[in-house]
Amino acid sequence: MNYNPLVSVIMNCCNGEAYLREAVDSVLSQSYKNWEIIFWDNCSKDKSVEIIQSYKDKRIKCFKAQEFTALGKARNLAIEKSRGEIIAFLDVDDIWYKEKLLLQVEVFIKKESVGIVVTDTIFFDKDGDQRQLYSSIKPKEGNVFRALLKRYDLSLETVAIRRKHLDLLVEWFDVRFDMIEEAELLIRLSKKCELAYIDKVLAKWRMHDDSWTFSKYEKFPVERELMIEKFCKLYPNFEDEYSDECMELRKAIAKERALLGWKKSDLREARAFLRPYLGDRKMLIYFLLTFLPKSIYDKIQQLRGFKPI
Repeated sequence: MNYNPLVSVIMNCCNGEAYLREAVDSVLSQSYKNWEIIFWDNCSKDKSVEIIQSYKDKRIKCFKAQEFTALGKARNLAIEKSRGEIIAFLDVDDIWYKEKLLLQVEVFIKKESVGIVVTDTIFFDKDGDQRQLYSSIKPKEGNVFRALLKRYDLSLETVAIRRKHLDLLVEWFDVRFDMIEEAELLIRLSKKCELAYIDKVLAKWRMHDDSWTFSKYEKFPVERELMIEKFCKLYPNFEDEYSDECMELRKAIAKERALLGWKKSDLREARAFLRPYLGDRKMLIYFLLTFLPKSIYDKIQQLRGFKPI
């Protein structure tokens, strides 16, 4: 029988044996059943492939890379193997709730102009600490290119994309990026289609010390600068048309560089990055905080539910 899945679940893996079964089982337990898993193993040296091959469900397709690649390229290679009209992403250390795909598929069916559907999610760690992503501020809906430029607030384990909108792009994940590859893709995609939000917690994102997000923080400001350069080439008059959004991006870059300087105890460098933006109250607060021990800032971040860099 020729099986035609509507949803392709992109699951990239490199040495993910610790949490892999929990992730796969959360897909198997979905109330919506017309899906396939595209499992792309990126040269794991643990038992990840053995674990995925222990599942006898024909909807699970396992592919093994011949050589290790960066995550963006690995995701592109996995998408090339997919057949679904809807693409969803689940890393091997994250989890879905059982209604996630069903509710997202319903949104896609109802509104053709929607190309991205996201949900609320929980960030959690091994100590039981957790934070709901949209507990107070909800994401914008509709045409959100400006909003995402100004404040990117999506989490990939919640994202589902209509394939035909994805194929309108010149490229999928930009392989030059290690840290913001998903943000850059979804911001570009949001210029082609509308975004819809389901106001329910339907996923969980696991925070742990091995996470690329925490281990390579210094790459964030470098890649954000590169993204601005890319968009200036891609969209005519980008910096003029989106001047306010570009200012917010540059503030984020300055803050990240200041935090890295603060981490190295180079307070002069940290303040130099922040000084051009002292007219902004939040940037002024960061500037004043650099006169205190970094442990104070770390404590504030922990109280807010964030992991210190």
